[in-house]
Amino acid sequence: MDYHFDWQSHLTATVYANFPEAPSKPVIGITGNYADLSCKLAEGYYKSVWRAGGIPVIIPPLSDTDAIINTLTHIDALLLSGGADYDPRYAGEEPSPKLGDINIERDLPELLITRLAYNRQIPILGICRGIQTLAMALGGHVAQDLSEVKDGWQQQEGLKHSQDEERHVATHRVTIDQDSMLYHIYNKEELQVNSFHHQAVDDAGSRFRVIARADDGIVEAMQSTEYKSILGVQWHPECLADGLPIFQWLVGEACQYRKACDMHQHTLTLDTHCDTPMFFPQGINFASRDPKILVDLHKMTEGHQDATIMVAYLPQSMPLDEHPKAYADDIFDKITDIVAHNSQYVALARTPADLWQNKKLGRKSIMLGIENGYALEGKLENLHHFAQRGIVYMTLCHNGDNDICDSAAGTKTHGGVSAFGRDVIREMNRLGIMVDLSHAAESSFYDALELSDTPIVCSHSSCRALCDHPRNLTDEQMRALAKRGGVMQVTLYHGFLVKEGTATIEDAMRHLLHAIDVMGIDHVGLGTDFDGDGGVCGLANASELLQFTRQLLARNFTATDIQKIWGGNFLRVMQQVQQVKI
Repeated sequence: MDYHFDWQSHLTATVYANFPEAPSKPVIGITGNYADLSCKLAEGYYKSVWRAGGIPVIIPPLSDTDAIINTLTHIDALLLSGGADYDPRYAGEEPSPKLGDINIERDLPELLITRLAYNRQIPILGICRGIQTLAMALGGHVAQDLSEVKDGWQQQEGLKHSQDEERHVATHRVTIDQDSMLYHIYNKEELQVNSFHHQAVDDAGSRFRVIARADDGIVEAMQSTEYKSILGVQWHPECLADGLPIFQWLVGEACQYRKACDMHQHTLTLDTHCDTPMFFPQGINFASRDPKILVDLHKMTEGHQDATIMVAYLPQSMPLDEHPKAYADDIFDKITDIVAHNSQYVALARTPADLWQNKKLGRKSIMLGIENGYALEGKLENLHHFAQRGIVYMTLCHNGDNDICDSAAGTKTHGGVSAFGRDVIREMNRLGIMVDLSHAAESSFYDALELSDTPIVCSHSSCRALCDHPRNLTDEQMRALAKRGGVMQVTLYHGFLVKEGTATIEDAMRHLLHAIDVMGIDHVGLGTDFDGDGGVCGLANASELLQFTRQLLARNFTATDIQKIWGGNFLRVMQQVQQVKI
């Protein structure tokens, strides 16, 4: 190189000659190796990321919480690099005599960052040690030595998993499942790979499925079973001539992740039905990531969720002498206390304007609702009381007829809405409370549709045409609801999405798309029913709600449409209902 190179002229000609200085590209964090008091990284990792169109950054092995959380805030994907073995004590096991060299400086930082990235829906690629990191961090198991692999593995002659060849030489074959991400990346059923390990994944766990094996049965690749962008391979693609496609996959997933995050910056994301308050009497700490509940501050933050409507649910079986009104008040008191103790991060909201103001201030929002008008105890004055408490809607009934109307699970007590129910609906209109017809019988639905002066909502319902359940809406109901300006919020309750098998995010999307076909884009949304048995594979709790946006983006919905689905339609009705209030 010319030692008189004019680097300032180079800067002017290549960086400052145009604006912007560089196109925006996804940032891929790569976990660094550790040796000789140094954080190191083989060039194959960062050059492969760069060639694939990403911006590589090295993540040092720090277990400090602040360092990890702030790192995750600024990356769009995580690459778990190769290296030494895991200390089995992190899996609660005593070290085997066959255990190789370990690198405890890396173990805890990488286990932590992997679990936290998983919670945040950040795309992850694990390579060699990295696939073992995925198993260790997310419920699988790693054998300390190949000879200890389960399922009767026997070494085959000529197949050596710790090869003597150079890293760029492929030494054995792996067979790939055709219905896997890896097959779609390479469009091949077989790959020739290299191999440098003697620890191996012998149990992928429930969060992963094995998608490639060596001829001797050793796990060579696995992918998420939860519709997450997570993939692990046992070989080193960064050293192989045909290794680039897997890095291109990671960069592509990083782009989609960042696009979804950016969408949430400009979209108010509202879940219109959440039963988490049922657990509050158990002393839940809403500020902790509590495994007993599906919605808390951590999960809402991880899923980029702005707001939820928390309901006081009253089972129809509750006797009047147990004071349903007082029970609902106790639930609202507990929500109020939770908000007061976390006022820097969450606030109550009553109107759409409140929601937007809280978002602007960086706070989550909780709105209040009642599920089952039984809480009124047959008295209109109690409706006034709950209006003053700030409820935004009341679900007229639940699983059983009450004194307001017949339920979809009832016995046709009134033949629809009762005389008292008519008074309730009129007063809800006057007080600016939304009429919610989820759980109502068809007769009650049509009665309420005619009685209400403002549009009605179904805060957590799905499509009967796709899942024949009386709680779901028929296409005729959906058309009638849309004609009167109402909205239907697709719910994630398993039995309302599928009659057989396990419901997934794809089933939820089928219901949403059907509702859009029948009603139009202006009359749909999402009401998860989290903690009321709602939650499906791929949308299991509030932390995964970003995946819903990714599904919408993958189906080419516009930003305007996504904003409508994510709460805009529901808030339009709320605004209309609340304007009627005198």
